[in-house]
Amino acid sequence: MVAESGAGPAGADAGGQRSIGVTTALLTCAMAFSMLQLFLIGALGPRIVRELGVSPATLGLTTTVGFGAAAVLSPVGGRVVDRIGPRRCLVALLVVSALSLALIGSAPGLGLLMGAVALGGLPQALANPATNKAIMAGVPAARRGAVTGTKQSGVQLGAFAAGLPLAALAQVAGWRGAVWTAAGAALVAAWWAVRVLPVDPPTNPVPAVWVPRGTVAWLASFSVLLGSGIASVNTYLALYGAERLGLGLTAAGALVAVLGTAGIVGRVGWSRVAARPGGSRWLPGGLAAGAVGAAVLLAVSASAGPLVWVAACGVGVFAVSANAVSMVSVMQRAAPGRAGQDSALVSAGFFTGFAVGPPLFGVLADAGHYGPGWLLVAGEFAAAGVVAGLWAARESRSPGRG
Repeated sequence: MVAESGAGPAGADAGGQRSIGVTTALLTCAMAFSMLQLFLIGALGPRIVRELGVSPATLGLTTTVGFGAAAVLSPVGGRVVDRIGPRRCLVALLVVSALSLALIGSAPGLGLLMGAVALGGLPQALANPATNKAIMAGVPAARRGAVTGTKQSGVQLGAFAAGLPLAALAQVAGWRGAVWTAAGAALVAAWWAVRVLPVDPPTNPVPAVWVPRGTVAWLASFSVLLGSGIASVNTYLALYGAERLGLGLTAAGALVAVLGTAGIVGRVGWSRVAARPGGSRWLPGGLAAGAVGAAVLLAVSASAGPLVWVAACGVGVFAVSANAVSMVSVMQRAAPGRAGQDSALVSAGFFTGFAVGPPLFGVLADAGHYGPGWLLVAGEFAAAGVVAGLWAARESRSPGRG
């Protein structure tokens, strides 16, 4: 995806840098829109619960439906990306994201809300395979770590947008108006993708692999546990702030924005570290350990309210960032022609965690037991750290495997 230039070496280099910059910005937007529905449901959760008359556990079930669909569709999505190319898939991702958001904003009750969230599983399934494939095709190896971290931060950019500007817009236009605004922005991004992305090159399809093996299996297992904890925080953090800590609706939504901002910084920074030789081996375990501490702080914040802001930052810097490091690891180890499929299998694990985590937490939230819920999240992060440590030890013994 690096554009050619006839202006000589200096001009070609400058043109290539601009092309990489534009591509990175677009991939970041695609990642943001692919999961924006999750953050909007979390940030606007108190309003949705009140207007639609659903329980906190049911709110968590919407996340289960969306990410369950994403988990099921991810292996197919990776195969599709490897076959037809990232440009077509990125445009489709943005158009379907717009449709899903528009339907969420139109939902009169739980049925259509669930259907719209399930539809949003398709963009999630395409996001990592398509963006990773685009990076592998058009970004020099020395730049891939930085570009991957930046585009992965797009997910947290979506969290920031949901928690601050869109939550603030909901104060004026209602939560439906805020969601419809996001849908319109996704259509604009789709038009931008059509204008700036080059035509997909011919592909040489490789045999499909539906069951993760080697390094992909380890990273997928890590991602299941990591995703369970992150999804619980994403879905219930604002509701916890409003119901248990007595925060106003805007301040509760700002918690999600703080998490998102910290995640942006963490994903960009830690992905650069992971891109260094050997950097991606031990980093996931260390980030999981930091995430355990952040989850414990969430539990403590029930009696020390201001700690919730520190905890939100910690989840972003450590837990959320670990997913970006996983993507760097996949790209470093992907076989030729397999970047889409391998990314999709790891993403399927992450989405499975997103589907499983919130309902488990929701049972505790319905009973008012947020403290034990945050300790459950800490246990999920701790288990992810154990898996990461075992994988790192295996890699150290046999660095050429996987």
